[in-house]
Amino acid sequence: MTLTEEQFTRLITDNQGLIHKVCNMYCDMPDDRRDLFQEVVLQLWRGHTSFKEESKITTWMYRVALNTAITSLRKRKRRPDHADLDIALNVAMPQGNPDSQEETTMLYRAINDLSEVERAITMLYLEEHSYDEIAEIVGITANNVGVKINRIKAKLKKLLSPHLT
Repeated sequence: MTLTEEQFTRLITDNQGLIHKVCNMYCDMPDDRRDLFQEVVLQLWRGHTSFKEESKITTWMYRVALNTAITSLRKRKRRPDHADLDIALNVAMPQGNPDSQEETTMLYRAINDLSEVERAITMLYLEEHSYDEIAEIVGITANNVGVKINRIKAKLKKLLSPHLT
């Protein structure tokens, strides 16, 4: 598939939410999220001609975004000056009940403790993607997605259990 700049810009504009979700899941700091967003867009531009239209365009975009985020995360973890990245998630919290905000913060912190792949699966699951879609994006079988989701739920429950007294 070959897109004009205008078509590509429209594609990014129409689907920027999925890129932001990936960036928010893998970056704690706003500057890092912006940098990752730009890197994902660059990788999408570089790779758009290789998209074979065998899947939905959003599936391909998720795959590129997740691979870029995971690669970026691994590079940041190798640099000692980014040791404080895992302190706490700076997430825009929903308005309303303060207890709900605290619970949401604890959930995001627990999700942050998951592996890169587990975080990707969690994000897609929370976005209500089907097991087949998650499998295609992450590159595993749908059965394996089910197994991983069950393990992730158990892991999150264990991580959150000290806080759920």
